[in-house]
Amino acid sequence: MSLLVFVETANKNYKKTAFEAVYFGSKLSEDCHVLTVGNHDNIPTLGQYGAKHIHVANADEAAQSDNQWLSKVIADKASELDAETVVLAHTAIGRAVAGRVAIRLKAATVTGVAGMPEGKNFQKQLFGGKAIATYTSLASTTVMTLMGNTVKPEASEAGAEITVFTPEALSPAVKVVSVNKVEGTVPLPEAELVVSAGRGMKGPENWSIIEELADALGATTACSRPVADTGWRPHHEHVGQTGIAIRPNLYIAIGISGAIQHLAGVNNSKVIVVINKDPEAPFFKAADYGVLGDLFDVVPRLTEAVRNFKS
Repeated sequence: MSLLVFVETANKNYKKTAFEAVYFGSKLSEDCHVLTVGNHDNIPTLGQYGAKHIHVANADEAAQSDNQWLSKVIADKASELDAETVVLAHTAIGRAVAGRVAIRLKAATVTGVAGMPEGKNFQKQLFGGKAIATYTSLASTTVMTLMGNTVKPEASEAGAEITVFTPEALSPAVKVVSVNKVEGTVPLPEAELVVSAGRGMKGPENWSIIEELADALGATTACSRPVADTGWRPHHEHVGQTGIAIRPNLYIAIGISGAIQHLAGVNNSKVIVVINKDPEAPFFKAADYGVLGDLFDVVPRLTEAVRNFKS
């Protein structure tokens, strides 16, 4: 069975989700083909995660921001390879492109896959992780997006055959002038450790204790919706049903009551730790570990303990 994985690049580097998608694809098919845009020195690393054949679209990296062009390139390569499955990461680009690719291929689409499929049966989580649905693809070709942290990619010494090709040019309806991205931190959908805080912080001037804990852990910072709405923190840090849904290995919620809208976006975290002085906070019911106490006392002590442990 031939399978095609599309991987995104950022400044000639691959995101963690790229390696997850390639590793996932290699477990589904021994004939794992990978499509990437832009020729650079990091391409061979994809072979270490299971790619057997790497197809490099000779184009500017910014071209992958053009959904119309990108969907055609992916669909054309999938048709050429007669791929039965097309795998994309469940990112903004993956979600935007998957449907377009499926239409071109007359394929089925399953977004947000959260486990290894069995044949044509794909599992995804619903209702904030409270239910698991199984989708059966009845089409000869299936386009799917893979949730972050679904698999833990393992590198090997294997290599891959690399082929460079020039895709057909298009005259897109929308021209991407520039793309502005947050730099310097691990994006929340890719983060394995997340430290998040809510209105219990009392104001943006107190956020330094959250950043210090995150720095000690090597974690990404996040916040609840009220915090983002009041401008205490930027909106790209907002996690929850109306923000970013995340699935880290560890989620520390500080001063967050745990409204159902917030829980829907973080319930799939492997371990949830809650720090709150309100014993009636709903978040304690969803927590694996809970600390009942004043966050302004608990968090600095936790940060100190983490630093002492690492030293």
